Amino acid sequence: MFKKTKLCSAAAAALGGLLLAQPGLTFAQAAERVEITGSRIKTLSDEGASPVTSISSADIKIDGNRNVESIVNSLPQAFAAQGATVSNGSSGTATVNLRNLGENRSLVLVNGRRLPMGSPSAVAADLNQIPAALIRRVDVLTGGASAVYGSDAVAGVINFILDDRFQGVSVELNHSFYNHKQQNAQGVGSIVSTRSTTNPREFQVPGNVGSDGESTNFSVLLGGNFADNKGNGVVFLGYKRDNALLQRDRDYSACALGTAGNNFACGGSGTSATGRFTRIGGAGGVFTVTDAQGTSRPYNNGLDQYNFGPLNYFQRPSERYSAFASANYAASDAVRLYTEFSMHDDLTVAQIAPGGVFGNIANVRADNPLLSASLRSSLGLTAPGSSADVVVQRRNVEGGGRRSEFRNTSLRGVLGVKGDIGKFSYDVYAVHARVVYSQNEENYFLDSRIDSALDVEPDGAGGARCRSEAARAEGCLPYNVWRLGGVTPQQLSYLQVSGFRKGSTSLELVGGNVSVDLGDFGIKLPTAKNGIGLTFGAERRREELVLSTDSNTTAGTLSGSGGPTPGLNGGYAVSELFAEARVPILEGQSAAELLAATLSARTSSYDPGESTNTFGAGLEYAPIKAVKARVSYQRAVRAPNLVELYLAQGNNLFDLTADPCGGPTPARSQADCARTGVTAAQYRNIQNSPAGQYNFLQGGNPNLKPETANSLTVGLAFQPMPALTMSVDYFDIKVEDTIDNISPSTTLTKCLDTGSPTFCNLIQRDRLGTLWLLNDGRVQATNVNIGTIRTTGVDFAAAYSQRVAGLGGFTFSFQGTRTTRLEVEEVPGDGTYDCVGLYGPTNCRPPSPKWRHRARAIWNSPFDADVAVTWRHIAKVAVETSSSNALLNGPFSAAEAQLAARNYLDLAVNWRPLKGLELSVGVNNLTDKDPPLTSLAGTGVGNGNTFPGVYDALGRKVFVNANYKF
Repeated sequence: MFKKTKLCSAAAAALGGLLLAQPGLTFAQAAERVEITGSRIKTLSDEGASPVTSISSADIKIDGNRNVESIVNSLPQAFAAQGATVSNGSSGTATVNLRNLGENRSLVLVNGRRLPMGSPSAVAADLNQIPAALIRRVDVLTGGASAVYGSDAVAGVINFILDDRFQGVSVELNHSFYNHKQQNAQGVGSIVSTRSTTNPREFQVPGNVGSDGESTNFSVLLGGNFADNKGNGVVFLGYKRDNALLQRDRDYSACALGTAGNNFACGGSGTSATGRFTRIGGAGGVFTVTDAQGTSRPYNNGLDQYNFGPLNYFQRPSERYSAFASANYAASDAVRLYTEFSMHDDLTVAQIAPGGVFGNIANVRADNPLLSASLRSSLGLTAPGSSADVVVQRRNVEGGGRRSEFRNTSLRGVLGVKGDIGKFSYDVYAVHARVVYSQNEENYFLDSRIDSALDVEPDGAGGARCRSEAARAEGCLPYNVWRLGGVTPQQLSYLQVSGFRKGSTSLELVGGNVSVDLGDFGIKLPTAKNGIGLTFGAERRREELVLSTDSNTTAGTLSGSGGPTPGLNGGYAVSELFAEARVPILEGQSAAELLAATLSARTSSYDPGESTNTFGAGLEYAPIKAVKARVSYQRAVRAPNLVELYLAQGNNLFDLTADPCGGPTPARSQADCARTGVTAAQYRNIQNSPAGQYNFLQGGNPNLKPETANSLTVGLAFQPMPALTMSVDYFDIKVEDTIDNISPSTTLTKCLDTGSPTFCNLIQRDRLGTLWLLNDGRVQATNVNIGTIRTTGVDFAAAYSQRVAGLGGFTFSFQGTRTTRLEVEEVPGDGTYDCVGLYGPTNCRPPSPKWRHRARAIWNSPFDADVAVTWRHIAKVAVETSSSNALLNGPFSAAEAQLAARNYLDLAVNWRPLKGLELSVGVNNLTDKDPPLTSLAGTGVGNGNTFPGVYDALGRKVFVNANYKF
């Protein structure tokens, strides 16, 4: 990755905007006092005691990224979160997950001030609000920073510095697409081909791709000075469009993977396109239909499974408009006015496999005229007046995929005044931000209408009608799933309804701070050249969230929607006082070029809620200019967000390979399963969820307490020669009283193993013994303060630059992170497990590789062209159940044993043929390397049998960029 810090600012100026430097320290002083990320004190030093990684606009251009989450995720410190490649489980937003501590534990700033909550359904800040083309620099500080910036800065801070002092006109066009040759990844292509012979309706092998997943980004930036250069104004307008890319377009995602023994297999769902009908009681049996006459036969997984992968979006389509305007005016040294206004309007669609009937129990009667004699016999309905309860599972393949259309519109304004009055500097500011959200859901069946449309009787004229007179008055038509081709658009018009959610989030913040350098009053240590720097201030912040849902979404009666989503309305206010000091202790002394300490503290009072206190301390020591050691400690907090506090209780879904008590050969004994509520009659007769998803009861908790975190960083930066800089930083972050639920799978396992009422009382099986078929089958998992998370590791960085006579300049850079621990204590006193080097469907997701790095070489040629080559490496990870830790250990297939290491090669060329014109072309994943595959990716950050936020999942990416400035 192309990183820049002030350490190499002189070399960067010599080599041009493409120079990459790594996190380090500046040994030469800056020309003026500046405010850096991680501190509010303006100092002559460009960096403080906490290491900060910076990404420049030139870095972004080389990587060809126009999704802001991809810009941040290219850092070894960042892990997969919400983004453009998430479909099932999408929030319609893009977020960042520093150190794999969770997206809610990373604070996002723009020009040093926080963004509002991303949406009422996903409160982490939405990176889509930030136009990539306007970014001048991204500063990433990992580790706690709550004493400086307030709540949420537990894992770190991401500060986006936008270009708000531009002069001239800049027009930019960026276009990218994916190119892919089907390479039969891990044999999956041949598996799809084999399945296509037995079930051609569902399994088809895609051909090579010339281009797809196209993305186009266009922007105009205008700026200029006014009032005799006392002021500057900037206006930015941007447009971005991404095309959809389906999982069916890649051989490794063209089927939903499962395993057969030690190999991958193309699996799928028992909720099939032809219908799966299970008679309850009596002779039992599972059947499907094979033709337009309704001929029945026993259901066969190999022939009848529904392949739910192909229609899922691998890349969501989106259309986004962005605008930004800023102005600043220096009336005098004492009064400098500044303002910002930004907006974004983003429309995106998440699509997953068709919905339908996911296990409704229909009372099917012998007089149903839609039943063939064959099916009537299979269901045991041969006697007049007989009836049977039948579990019906049938995909709505006629109606198309389930679609969620997200629209997020944000408005954010900043108004402030700052200046110098005597020896004091001040900054007073106000921020108002609002996000308006809507989500339309299409192609879902209404549960109550399913029941009515499956309860059929003769109409007296040789046809069929819905038995319920009230349903007929609503337009009910019999849903003819009993024969192929029996479903009509008229039937669907009754069954299909839309769901709707709308709401908003808002942020109001007012604050101010006063800074002073006591050296201006002659107050400094006798061993230092500079005085003690102080800043103190206050902030008042109020955040609100409103979510409204239609009656069907509220009740969770949309079939296949995951459960109830009730509305939510809440808010809180916090009043805060903060202070910070930087104390130069030794400067310019023998064996002590610099020794300086920093101290910070903040007290916060929440309404409603509790009070919190946070603090930080740091020390910098440079025995000589070329070497600097640094250490910092932070006590950080994260107050519970509004969803965690006030979310109404309702069902949601969790991933589980199989119910340990499910299927004809359960993994656990009858005695064990009885602890979870399984009766003797149910044992060996419980159907597993064909989608691997089970119900859990979620809900907020207004009694939650803030999380606390202790963060320690210890580092060394050195410059052994003018052209070479290196740094190494150790980090240790521990979060306590984490706000989470006890994993439903953990609750289930604990009950099976121990029979403890603490866990077993949280499990409720439905009358069929399942945890998914009926809404009352579920595991309770509401929010609590419980457990700890701790991560440790080492960041490495280096940069080297050299000019060669007649050949221009060469720059080599490296950044890597060795994660040594990601330890979780889910239940206090129950022991810990470590996810480093592991991945999994429940506990260790997204994957946590031990080692990640980026290395880059750049040739700044003398021919108005630059060439950059980048090597990205992600270490292998093993499946979590292969761990010897008893909390993780379990069975696994050899096919899932590990996700192999990946090495990606990127190439970019930048050319300046004319004054003001800059052309760039690049290829990421030059060798078109396929991602490692697993059937355990699940939903959310997992998609298409892999983890797109971790690996290059879509193939070779080609991008071109043209920028003209005048």
